[in-house]
Amino acid sequence: MFEYELHQIRSAELIREAQNHRLVREALRGRRTDRRTTARESGLNDTEGQAHSPRPRRHRFARAA
Repeated sequence: MFEYELHQIRSAELIREAQNHRLVREALRGRRTDRRTTARESGLNDTEGQAHSPRPRRHRFARAA
């Protein structure tokens, strides 16, 4: 009977840890989303425009002949 109670306690502890982990992940996801939307909105209202141009970057080294 004692082993069964230990098993139940451990199971409840793992469930609580999983719930806390999910809560933390959800909070981080929400903060990341808020940061992205804020950055996107500030980029649209920026007086200097966007920092990145739409053309692709040049290669760092010239091609060999």
